[in-house]
Amino acid sequence: MADDVFNTVELATELTVAWLGNSNTRVSAEDVPAFLRTMHDTVAQLASGTVQDTAQPDTQDYTPAVSVRKSLASKDHIISMIDGKPYKTLRRHLKTNGLTPEAYRERFGLKPDYPMVAETYSESRRAMAHKIGLGRKAGAAPARKPKNASEAKAAAQAHLTGE
Repeated sequence: MADDVFNTVELATELTVAWLGNSNTRVSAEDVPAFLRTMHDTVAQLASGTVQDTAQPDTQDYTPAVSVRKSLASKDHIISMIDGKPYKTLRRHLKTNGLTPEAYRERFGLKPDYPMVAETYSESRRAMAHKIGLGRKAGAAPARKPKNASEAKAAAQAHLTGE
């Protein structure tokens, strides 16, 4: 039974020493006793099971920099509702602000189909992917253009009849 019980003072002291041993921690000598007291109180609360949850849910109301209509007004870019700047794609911008596309949509009350990429950028990427052959089944030969109208008509007829 004695092995299960631990000394909160010793544990708080060890944690404080470990924290002060970190080379990135810069604290004056006057602040160490207050930190040790706080650490002891926290360890004692954890040991007794009376931890008070001080974390509050994120209830901050975010004001968008631009309206939804203005953010999608141009086909060449999407204007961010965070900072009001234009971007071809929002994913990297959102990541630097600690958001996912879903969290961004939720924060500003956007529909689930709100785009994260500008329309012209998406079309240019689509055209490039189609040009290099992405999306075709493995081993499928690229479709060749018919040489004349009769050949095109014959190819269309063969496609319809399944030949």
